[in-house]
Amino acid sequence: MKQGYKIKTVTCKHAVVIVLYSLLTSCGIYSFTGASIPPGTKTLSIGYFNNKAQTVQPTLSSVFTDKLKDYFTSQSNLDLVDGEADVEISGQIVNYNVAPASIQSNDQVALDRLTITVQVKCVNKLEPKFNFSQNFSRYKDYDARVSLMSVESGLIEEISAELVEDIYQKAFVNW
Repeated sequence: MKQGYKIKTVTCKHAVVIVLYSLLTSCGIYSFTGASIPPGTKTLSIGYFNNKAQTVQPTLSSVFTDKLKDYFTSQSNLDLVDGEADVEISGQIVNYNVAPASIQSNDQVALDRLTITVQVKCVNKLEPKFNFSQNFSRYKDYDARVSLMSVESGLIEEISAELVEDIYQKAFVNW
């Protein structure tokens, strides 16, 4: 006896869901990342974030700027352009600081804390109500017995990723 193939039929309910999903995501009205990018917004410009902190870490500016560009383009359907755009993001790194985070009972430092603060300006030319100028700050603690040099690049990557996500949330999720 031959086994027959079963063909699943698409019900009307399934077709409506597929059509709605396609319309909502392709028109830029809604993104399942939670972003609410205004209709008609097509371009994004992200300026280089110079390090204006008292302590200048040589790779921080390029690492942070690249992470910002990568995240925004991967999470939205906006085209990254140089110069004028529908949404323009600029800023600078204003703080790069290492300080004790935890002291043990014998007055020894147990944890050090690396803090990075960026000053961000976002101009949304299509929806000016979403413009903002704000500082974003994040930190990571690390074992004080370890030299900063040995963990610095990893900490910069982690902190930058968190800062970038915060900036994206403020720009497009509007929490």
